Amino acid sequence: MNWTPSRADFDTYMVPCYAPQQMIPVRGEGSRVWDQQGREFVDFAGGIAVNALGHGHPALQKALKEQADKVWHLSNVYTSEPALRLARWMVEHTFADKAFFCSTGGEANEAAFKLARRYAHDTFGEHKDTIISFRNSFHGRTLFTVSVGGQPKYSQGFGPALGGIKHAEFNQLDSVRELIDERTCAVVVEPLQGEGGVRPATQEFLEGLRQLCDEHEALLIFDEVQCGAGRSGTLYHYMQYDVVPDILTSAKAIGGGFPLAAMLTTDDIARVFTPGTHGSTYGGNPLATAVGLAAMETIAKPETLEGIGERHALIVEHLERLNQRFGLFSDIRGAGLLIGAELNDAWQGRGGDILAAAVEQGLMLLVAGPNVLRFAPSLVITPEEIADGMARLERALEQLTS
Repeated sequence: MNWTPSRADFDTYMVPCYAPQQMIPVRGEGSRVWDQQGREFVDFAGGIAVNALGHGHPALQKALKEQADKVWHLSNVYTSEPALRLARWMVEHTFADKAFFCSTGGEANEAAFKLARRYAHDTFGEHKDTIISFRNSFHGRTLFTVSVGGQPKYSQGFGPALGGIKHAEFNQLDSVRELIDERTCAVVVEPLQGEGGVRPATQEFLEGLRQLCDEHEALLIFDEVQCGAGRSGTLYHYMQYDVVPDILTSAKAIGGGFPLAAMLTTDDIARVFTPGTHGSTYGGNPLATAVGLAAMETIAKPETLEGIGERHALIVEHLERLNQRFGLFSDIRGAGLLIGAELNDAWQGRGGDILAAAVEQGLMLLVAGPNVLRFAPSLVITPEEIADGMARLERALEQLTS
């Protein structure tokens, strides 16, 4: 087809559930992207924490090209070598005994919630089916996951929400104590809330959740779709708290840009997912899992993980400098290379304006709600690229304040 699409074609041909920026990226290398006109952008968005190794990483390219010459898809009527290699790697590097592969974080969470209910049903009886989640949480876009998620805006207008779901207050253990009982089958939490404003859980909170789940024979689920796979500075964020979940979901960075997600759990819990109880057509796809293994092996290297803290400190230092000049942030928080800068009262609701101005200055950025700027760059972004991106953000802020 001899045709160059434009941004206007999005409005013509695409379902309008997105509102993308006006430019169309066509090429990426490392932490830089170029659009159709050849304009260069520094990428602080990382595909919403997906491109953990930036664009065009040679290890991922090599894995994809090699697998492309072998087999692309089989379905789970058969297994594949790449899926088994990645499953073994995940088991050897985490608390888990078993892995389930799928394509998206929402799909991984759907599997986790179904597994928790099935485990409780088969182990304790059908009465034990309630899931406790948290306000401002985000777990996906399926009807089940938006019902579990604690942001009504994502579930409004889609008919009755699923029952058996309660919402407590994040980082407030007493609010969980008020809700948990003999009917509770699971508590699901993001150790570092992403869409909810980049809010880290406290040590006391996660330790308390573990204890409450143990006392009430409920499973503890960690949603590490956004904060896992190296994003927070360790391979998985639970490792920083020394609090081990029963089920963990992982996606985004795990595939380095290729659609891939995983649910990890123990032998005892996994046993209730017998053949036919759950599945995923693309789960364990050979292309995806081949790339996923290359991504995870690269992310897990000491030089990758050890450099995340240095990059975190550098970004925070730049943000504090910008805050001294423009007075726009009330809080800067997060972990590793998932950082949120909350806008103060004078800048409320202007997150979208800042994103648009940043694009004009050659910077790709994110928000987490209308009042939090979100930074999720590549885990291997260079200090020079950070400085360049922050200079572009400064020019965007100058543009908005002039």
